[in-house]
Amino acid sequence: MPDTTPYPHLLAPLDLGFTTLKNRVIMGSMHTGLEDRFYHYGKLAAFYRERARGGVGLIVTGGISPNRQGWLLPFGGTLNVAGDVLNHRRVTRAVHAEGGKILLQILHAGRYGYQPLVVSASALKSPISPFKPKALDERGIEQTIAAYVRCARLARRAGYDGVEVMGSEGYLINQFLCARTNRRTDRWGGAIGNRMRLAVEIVRRIRAAVGRDFIIMHRHSVLDLVEGGNTWDEIVESARALEAAGATILNTGYGWHEARIPTIVTSVPRAVFASVAARLKQAVGIPVVASNRINMPVDAERLLAQGQADLVSMARPFLADPDWVAKAAAGHADRINTCIACNQACLDHTFANRRASCLVNPRACHETTLVYRPTAARRRIAVVGAGPAGLSAATVAARRGHAVTLFDAADRIGGQFNVAMRIPGKEEFAETIRYFGRELELSGVDVRLGTRATREDLLAGGYDDVIVATGVTVRHPRIAGIAHPKVLSYLDVLRGGAQVGPRVAIVGAGGIGFDTAEFLLHDPQAPLPVPVDDWMEEWGVDPRVATPGGLAPPRAPAPVRRIWLLQRKTTRPGAGLGKTTGWVHRATLARNGVTMMAGVQYERIDDAGLHIVVGGHNQLLDVDNVVICAGQESLADLMPPDGARGGPRFHKIGGAALAAELDAKRAIREGAELAARL
Repeated sequence: MPDTTPYPHLLAPLDLGFTTLKNRVIMGSMHTGLEDRFYHYGKLAAFYRERARGGVGLIVTGGISPNRQGWLLPFGGTLNVAGDVLNHRRVTRAVHAEGGKILLQILHAGRYGYQPLVVSASALKSPISPFKPKALDERGIEQTIAAYVRCARLARRAGYDGVEVMGSEGYLINQFLCARTNRRTDRWGGAIGNRMRLAVEIVRRIRAAVGRDFIIMHRHSVLDLVEGGNTWDEIVESARALEAAGATILNTGYGWHEARIPTIVTSVPRAVFASVAARLKQAVGIPVVASNRINMPVDAERLLAQGQADLVSMARPFLADPDWVAKAAAGHADRINTCIACNQACLDHTFANRRASCLVNPRACHETTLVYRPTAARRRIAVVGAGPAGLSAATVAARRGHAVTLFDAADRIGGQFNVAMRIPGKEEFAETIRYFGRELELSGVDVRLGTRATREDLLAGGYDDVIVATGVTVRHPRIAGIAHPKVLSYLDVLRGGAQVGPRVAIVGAGGIGFDTAEFLLHDPQAPLPVPVDDWMEEWGVDPRVATPGGLAPPRAPAPVRRIWLLQRKTTRPGAGLGKTTGWVHRATLARNGVTMMAGVQYERIDDAGLHIVVGGHNQLLDVDNVVICAGQESLADLMPPDGARGGPRFHKIGGAALAAELDAKRAIREGAELAARL
């Protein structure tokens, strides 16, 4: 590559012998929800077309089942009959029209399927599915292998450049590979040579069926992170067997879905597992892919330059920004809309059987319906509030050609994201503020910080539209003694730098309460983000995989405070947190000795502490401070009274429209959708 290339290793082509990838970037597999119904394949094609146009070297589809037993959901996406080929061609033609390459991921859910036809290596129920699987017999195994081969043949007919065989994350092939779920005594169970037989036979027979000029990428589990997982020697032995069987590339997978160690949430350090991929690369002769929590070009370039991998796989970053590669290649990494690994609109949607999207990019998977067309009639628009909702509305409206003025009383943009980024493990939220700041510059928005706009100013300003995105204010519950000096709001703590004592009660166990607890547990002298080695020790991860599954005794640092997290509701504290992230927050607090209490009645706050009633029993919490995290109220005073006539059209979005739990996903989406309509 020329010396002027900003990321020479990342953007270098990779010659696979029979075909060449134009760079080292793989868009990893994501289940969007569009794969499951063929009437959505036009939308799916538009989704992949936009990413191919953005320059990614190789795309991998969401998981497609080779047969009914492998469905994740009833009537999930499959490719097992010739009639399916025409629909899949819509996808491959869209990608090829933009100069891209695409693989079909073949995914058999095994015991992870949410449907009654599930099968596995052994009849052991998964903790994440209500259905107990049937153990495949010899005939069933042969039929399953044949289904993989048939699916690969049909993928070739449909125009795919290859397939990815999903062999990690605890799905069927992984269930055969590990003693945790493989209790068989026949030739498909026992020692690793037998347990890996299914994976090896699938790759070997696919290669025989499709020929040499077809990519076979195997997603290999290199760190199971569950008891009964494989050791490093077993991982390497099976990887070498897959290479000999005809695999073109080995992708790397980390952690089963039932593992109690996080692998993809925002608190997981960037490129945390790159060293594991590096060890695999030393053990095999085919290209190896590094994956998980790689979201910016500088990190991807570094691990490639250090020889830790041959390619990098990023999935959610391409939800956040389809032009990730093009921006990197142009030297505009500061313009990348970075994935913050919040999971709120992608994986949380997927596990709720909803179409995936992206918190920071609501167009993801809605490319045909949320379209930012140039305006035919330029309007003067005032946006009040530079939080997520206002930033979204201002930048989209300006990009469409409107004249936009953005007001905020604060001296910086970002709103509540400036608070969120201070929470240990949420440092990535700063990337969204950086992105929007650059977009404001490039789109020509007139930004007026430190300016408190009044309704009179807005009425006199000659605006056609006023977007009220002023957010929320803290709600103060009615508790006797709420004005006591030891009472603080979460904003006092997270934004105001208030001094907090060693014993703290937090009133409110929603998302803000959990964030505040994690902030108060962290030693302010400790580095942020948490270094990789410290994170590994805290969660009990052995990257050398000397023990089965790569598990080690966790060694969390001593908490710096004694905390009680309280709520009026009788439900489990944190029940409303995200499906894929909530368990991480609950585990973190529990490991640090936080007492979580539900069904709490608050009597009073005085010099002695917080007086409460739980289960009919009076208790006194001898605390130094009481931090209020009991919800918010909308700030929408700028809205005109009902029935007012004349002047600009007023709109309210985000927290100003609905003060529920802070919801950046809704705020950014509402801002974009409104701006797209104006």
